[in-house]
Amino acid sequence: MAKSSSDWIAHIESFVDSTRSPTQQAASVNAVANLLMHGVLTLEQLVRDMEMYLTTSDNVLRARGTLFLGEVLTFLATMALDAATVHSLIVFFSERLSDWRGIRGPLVGCLALIRRKFKVGRVTGDDAHELIGSYLQNLEVQTLGQHDRKLCFELLECLLDCYPEDIAELGDHLVYGVCQAIEGEKDPHCLMLIFRIVKVLAEMFPDPTGPVANVAEEIFDNLGCYFPVHYTHPKSEDVDISREKLSTALMMAFASTPFFEPFAIPLLLEKLDSLLPLAKVDSLKYLSCCATMYGPKLLGKHAEAIWASLKCAILYSAGQPVLPSTFDWTDSMSFQENEIMKEAFSLLQIVTSQPDYAFLDLIIQDVEINSTVNQIQDFGNYDDITPQNKHKLLVVGHVLSILAKASLASCNKVFEICLVRLLDTLGVSQTSSVVDPVMVDVSSKGFNFGALYLSNQIIAASRDLASASMELVSCFNLQDGTLFRMVNNYSRSFVKVLSSSMMRSGEEKHLHPASSLGVKGLEVLATFPGGSLPISKSIFESILTILVDAVTTNFAVMPLLTMVLKTLVRIGSFVDSHSGKEKSSCYLDTVVRKFLLFLSTNSCVMPLSIVLEAIVFISTTGLTSTAITAQEMEKSIVTKLSVVTENNKLAGDLIQLLECYSSKLLPRMHELGGFEEDTLRFASDICEQMKKFAIVESSIKNKELLTVTFVALKLAVANLSGEKQRIIVEKAFMMFSSCESFLHSPCVPSQFEGYYVGDTLAYKDEWIISIFAAIVIALDPKTSIPDTNAVVLTFMGAFLKGHVLAAQALGSMVNKIHLKGTEAGSVSCFYLEDILDIVFEVTKWSLHNDVSLSCHGNGKHGGMCLNETDRVLQVHWILGLAWIGKGLLMRGHEKVNDITFILLQCLLSNSEASDSPQQPGPSDDGNVERMLPLMRSAADAFHTLMSDSEDCLNKRFHATVRPLYKQRLFSSLTPILLTSLTKSQSSMTRCMVYRALGHIISDTPLAAVLGEMKKLVRVILDALSVLSEDILDKELVYSLLLVLSAVLTDRNGQQVIEENAPFIVNCLCRLVSYRHKMLVRETAIQCLIAMTGVMHVRIYPMRAQVLKAVSKVLDDLKRAVRQEAVRCWQAWIPT
Repeated sequence: MAKSSSDWIAHIESFVDSTRSPTQQAASVNAVANLLMHGVLTLEQLVRDMEMYLTTSDNVLRARGTLFLGEVLTFLATMALDAATVHSLIVFFSERLSDWRGIRGPLVGCLALIRRKFKVGRVTGDDAHELIGSYLQNLEVQTLGQHDRKLCFELLECLLDCYPEDIAELGDHLVYGVCQAIEGEKDPHCLMLIFRIVKVLAEMFPDPTGPVANVAEEIFDNLGCYFPVHYTHPKSEDVDISREKLSTALMMAFASTPFFEPFAIPLLLEKLDSLLPLAKVDSLKYLSCCATMYGPKLLGKHAEAIWASLKCAILYSAGQPVLPSTFDWTDSMSFQENEIMKEAFSLLQIVTSQPDYAFLDLIIQDVEINSTVNQIQDFGNYDDITPQNKHKLLVVGHVLSILAKASLASCNKVFEICLVRLLDTLGVSQTSSVVDPVMVDVSSKGFNFGALYLSNQIIAASRDLASASMELVSCFNLQDGTLFRMVNNYSRSFVKVLSSSMMRSGEEKHLHPASSLGVKGLEVLATFPGGSLPISKSIFESILTILVDAVTTNFAVMPLLTMVLKTLVRIGSFVDSHSGKEKSSCYLDTVVRKFLLFLSTNSCVMPLSIVLEAIVFISTTGLTSTAITAQEMEKSIVTKLSVVTENNKLAGDLIQLLECYSSKLLPRMHELGGFEEDTLRFASDICEQMKKFAIVESSIKNKELLTVTFVALKLAVANLSGEKQRIIVEKAFMMFSSCESFLHSPCVPSQFEGYYVGDTLAYKDEWIISIFAAIVIALDPKTSIPDTNAVVLTFMGAFLKGHVLAAQALGSMVNKIHLKGTEAGSVSCFYLEDILDIVFEVTKWSLHNDVSLSCHGNGKHGGMCLNETDRVLQVHWILGLAWIGKGLLMRGHEKVNDITFILLQCLLSNSEASDSPQQPGPSDDGNVERMLPLMRSAADAFHTLMSDSEDCLNKRFHATVRPLYKQRLFSSLTPILLTSLTKSQSSMTRCMVYRALGHIISDTPLAAVLGEMKKLVRVILDALSVLSEDILDKELVYSLLLVLSAVLTDRNGQQVIEENAPFIVNCLCRLVSYRHKMLVRETAIQCLIAMTGVMHVRIYPMRAQVLKAVSKVLDDLKRAVRQEAVRCWQAWIPT
């Protein structure tokens, strides 16, 4: 249904009414625009109805009406308009630019029309031409307000961007008009537009006789007055226009046309001599930008002036840095903490890389540069060089580096003029290509640090030049190229100098600068591109030999060792990706295989830890290096393992080898991929070796070796595919089934008759079960296990004798095995339900049926009376039950509830537990004392259930993990344990319940605990008080204290803290003197500091108590505790 004109006229009247709020006026524009967009109202009808407001002699009404129409058009940017309508509107607004009393409306309308896209109806070029003519004729921009000026510049920028060809016809008239419009502008928003306008205008008229060239000086005068940009933005609306943005926009305007060169370069050089650091930095940045845009011909006219200013900035700049004693001379840019120097070197790099060699000749012949090279004898001994000369040496070195890196011709000139003299100072001369560099007799002129540094800088720059321009290698040869010819001729004797300098810190604890230069120089030569040109294979091999010898003879100097190893890695990576087969083979033989040879030789003087560190470094250089390292390390492990029973001294070496293989090499092999066969071979060899031990009844009694072996094995198996895992499982099962502890009878309880408390596994059986358990832990859920029933029984028998790894393996099986009715289970069609049946049956037997367990019955549970002789066996069973429960908990299986109930029964002993309908009386303390080991084991089982394990049941070992499993157990167990606290009358039982709650609370994700903190804060405080009495609970005390500290710093916990402030302070004051763990004392003091954020009225009464407690630790033995105590004292002491 069509609306009457009165509906939208009301919106118009609302907008033109100056007494209405901006919100109401904006709503009116939006309402009318929506009517137009939905076709309820036509634009022609709107203009017709607005005739009175558009033509009235009332200046205010006319201005508001025109602005209303312009604002409406802004909303219609995507609405299609015919050409006639667009033409009529742009003509109307163009003419209204002469109405200075209502200028904003025409500007808004013109902008809305000019910004329209072609597909929805765009202003024609002729109309744009007429518009710019009206703009230049009628607008005096600088007489308008800030917002109107901004609109003027936005309109001008839009016209220049969208209609350059039509506007360019105005020529001089346009340029003069722009000059007049921008003169004297100060507003940041407008200046951003002005700088952009000048840039576009300059690009529009590139002709040397064009309008911009004719008035370039006048335009630049308008720009130059803003340099350097010094701008603050006190107004909130200007925050988005930073000084950096303004300066960048002005810089682009400066560099927009070469016509500004006669005016811009002198101005920038003048400001470069300013005392203001900001002006210097900006001058250098602008010069860099202008140098790129103006070109070498124009820049060459100012070469002398630019170099003079640059030299002053980099060589004589104020605030030259004092180099620390540990300064890295191999990093030429590390000394440039001064921003002026950074920008100066950036400019130098730009001007020297241009085809014109004006700068090259100036710099290479400069007095300061030449004097440094000519007087290089003054820089001989590093310790005798003054700080000023060290700074000068760094600057000159970087200047020569930039020159050598600029171009091939520039590099050749630096070689001929500077490098020859520097090498002569070092005693380096041209040598025959057949001479071994180790045999070269270096001149007796003596070592010169300055010459070595400058030589390194120049050669490193030439290496970078050749690397960046690989086409040079193919287009010039040894006879014609100065660069490669000189490097080739001098490299042999230079290697000797570098080797000699590298060994200068052989007896020092810290790396001497000369040593770092020697290592860096060898790396530069070894990574020169071009195959055997200019560094031959023999020189390359000699360099590698020198570096390897440095490791073997100076392994006690850790800085040198680390630097050399990193250098060998970089060389290896370069060879692997850039060099040919010849050098790659040389690297493998000289470095990789040389270090690996140390694994099998007894003549190596280096400790095995250093050898392994070197091997790990070297193995990262490429796929081939990793493959060779893996093969040789596996071979060494298996060889040592085969004789370890005969030579127990090998156990220590074997432990280091296995730890290195599992923690360093295996992750890299997995990351690179393609090493599955190697990993399979390693796992198979381990299993085969264990099989031999079983046959000859030999055993390994080193517990640490046992541990690291199965860690390495399970990590290797975890990286295998399902098919490869199946191979390992079948091979290991054959060995596993041969051990004496292997059980397979279907009569479950009878299998464990004779498992007395004092029984332990034979060493051989312990080894074999550990190996198979490690494999089971690492298996993918899809990999089946042979004779699962027997495996389960054997694992149960093992962990009844205290074998933890067997318990972890059974927990992993429970976590991964399939349910009935899903996919096929194991080969013997064994499912999770079958395992659980065995578990609960053995549970009844292990507790001697004195516990009325109905774990899969009707849920009725009774009390427990344990037999003293079987206490240890029951403790072991609780540990195994915890790992089984963890596997069920992580997969989200309901049977975990039965296991947690058994744990609660053991924990609460004769006290009332869970929802049992029975109400037995409280047990006496003597009975509880006898039950203590079992109760403690049950409490610790909750830590096993809730904590994250690195050894098993994690994503790395393919565990099934259901989200939020910890939170669910926390929510179900916490109320039960809290209830038991209120009902228990035994102090020992309460202590064990606090222990269990401590594990649950500290292992639950913090967000879940914080949500229940109102109920738990007093429990945490009581637990801290109870558990702090026993040194065995120190880690649990620390974990609970971390939870409390999180509450103190949580905004949502402030109310709980205020309500319990006295209790919290009392607890923390006791923990301040906790003697068993320093971190507890430190954290308790930090919590007391956090308590000062609580309302003053709540904590004021405790001030004396806190100060008294803190005063006792002001002289604590640990510095961190003393520092926190001082902070706490200052926070609490009266002011």
